Amino acid sequence: MSATAYNSVAWFEIGTDRPAEVRKFFGELFDWTFAIGPEGEMSYQEITAPGADAPSGGIFPNGGASPDYAVFYVVVQDVAATVARAQELGGKVIVPRTEAGNGLVFAHLADSAGHHFGVFTPPAV
Repeated sequence: MSATAYNSVAWFEIGTDRPAEVRKFFGELFDWTFAIGPEGEMSYQEITAPGADAPSGGIFPNGGASPDYAVFYVVVQDVAATVARAQELGGKVIVPRTEAGNGLVFAHLADSAGHHFGVFTPPAV
């Protein structure tokens, strides 16, 4: 992650209630591989493109608790400051600043036209 410049798209996520179907489709279309976590089918599933050194996206099995989606994430230096600036520009907060257990900090926003995107700061290394 350290090679990615701040304010650039650095991750994507597909939220779905049909993760096996999504894996099959994108795996066959783009030759992506998937790392399924210890909880099995309901684990967050990291996606790696052919020839890539690290994952660049993930599948979030939402269990039908929310509508299916695909969203991109921009890596930023300060999630709280970015959320505040987005609001100043007419954006809306969908998921407020959240700290994941591994040190990752993220938020989901909508731009002034309603398009959903995410911002995050990776865990300190």
